Amino acid sequence: MVRALLTAICFAAALSYSTVDTSTQAPLSRAPRNAAEFDTMFQQIKNWGRWGANDQLGSANLLTDAKRKQAIRLAKTGQSVSLSHQLMTDKADDNTSPFEHTMLTGFSMDNYRVSYHGYAHSHIDGLCHILYKDQTYNGYARADVNTDKGCTKLGIDNLKQGVITRGVLIDIPRLRGLPYLEPGTAVYVEDLEAWEKKAGVKIGPGDAILLRTGRWARRDKVGPWAVGRNAAGFHASVAPWIKARGVAFVGSDAAQDVVPSMVQDIALPVHVLLLTGLGINLLDNQDLEGVAVMAARLNRWEFMLTIAPLVVTGGTGSPANILATF
Repeated sequence: MVRALLTAICFAAALSYSTVDTSTQAPLSRAPRNAAEFDTMFQQIKNWGRWGANDQLGSANLLTDAKRKQAIRLAKTGQSVSLSHQLMTDKADDNTSPFEHTMLTGFSMDNYRVSYHGYAHSHIDGLCHILYKDQTYNGYARADVNTDKGCTKLGIDNLKQGVITRGVLIDIPRLRGLPYLEPGTAVYVEDLEAWEKKAGVKIGPGDAILLRTGRWARRDKVGPWAVGRNAAGFHASVAPWIKARGVAFVGSDAAQDVVPSMVQDIALPVHVLLLTGLGINLLDNQDLEGVAVMAARLNRWEFMLTIAPLVVTGGTGSPANILATF
């Protein structure tokens, strides 16, 4: 019998929003630029109470039966592409907790051990993973949710039935005619809308958006680097747009946030705004190279996306082999 030990160690924010002195980093050019502006945005866009005081699903509530059927109709050719990067077993600048695979006696059984939060392994974040001012999504207090036995609310097991929805690839390197974005490159609302125009898509309610920065392509070319300290990604100013469009899931080939964040004293503002504020499960470290090739070949940037996390009661997230089917 295969036994899997899944150790959910939270990265960077460690179940709370992190702070960092960014005063010497990128120019603070647009809101939110500091902790006060960040808090204003958080309070303005948060979905707390939108689906009831006891809600456990957050933006996954936007996945209606009609949305699932729409997504299924997108599987026209039947070709599927995995978004999971091969689990990495070697320690590197972007992999401080390598995946461990141990064979047992007779070599017909094995153990897995993975600390999946971080910047290496493809996974989905549960809604209890990140807190802001000692509260989770929907305003639950830390003491009522986060325990040494797991999350009493908002655990990844709330997605036990899986996710089927429309996925939309946002390929910013392709938009800019580049193989990949350099670390620290921010993606803004105008980039998202320029991509919509180029790709002929319109992002709408219940969609899952996947931001390709080319992280894995760059890694293949120049080697690993400390992604947690320097990465291309969304600027925090995209959060109100994501809410207005009704996006249900957000993923990228790193961890969503541009790093450094350009928001003084807040390290991972996009994580906090989306997970804790909007109740959006995040899909971190997805390998979007294969799906980008397939999408370009078919000239089609939308597809059926399926997500099936492990059913860990009270888990803060889960490794996941997410599939795009064209």
